[in-house]
Amino acid sequence: MLVVGLTGNIGCGKSSLSDIFRAEGIKIIDADIIARQIYDDEKLLRKVYETFGNDIKNEDGSLNRKALGRIVFSDDEKLIQLNKLTHPVIRQKVSDEIEEYKSQNEEIVILDAALLVESDYLNFIDKLLVVTCKENIQIERIIARDNCSIEEALGRIKSQMSQENKVKYADYVIDNSATLSELRKKAFIFMNYIKEKWRE
Repeated sequence: MLVVGLTGNIGCGKSSLSDIFRAEGIKIIDADIIARQIYDDEKLLRKVYETFGNDIKNEDGSLNRKALGRIVFSDDEKLIQLNKLTHPVIRQKVSDEIEEYKSQNEEIVILDAALLVESDYLNFIDKLLVVTCKENIQIERIIARDNCSIEEALGRIKSQMSQENKVKYADYVIDNSATLSELRKKAFIFMNYIKEKWRE
């Protein structure tokens, strides 16, 4: 089974590309969805509350993600603490899903993760696809999607590893600075490339 990693910075269209592959029947493991689902684990949730206090708890006992986000994104040490709690759980679930698809004899699986390079998922994948776009387009998309200022959009871009650095790890790059239909064309070219070059 070929495991292709898919990553790209905020506003570059990683999710749009993932949706195109999913519509073509390719199995997607979404690490970002897994990262949200892990808080259903009561044992982990208890550890998070013990570490960050009850201010991040909603009245019904569920996690207030925004409150947790405010704490960890304004304090690097706190973010490291949270990652120590959550990353091993996320990695295990990603690994389990890969094994599950392997047992089902899937030919290709895509591991979709915003922080694929930064969170050291490279050892899970065979090849890496990075989706990029021009920074001015990236800023426009973030502002339109999140209804934020240019400064906030730039802050989110700067908080990530640069596109240039991410591309250094790539086996294949798709530039998504144009339209969705253009992205779809490039996705199909990529799928044909996989069949010809990576599945020999």
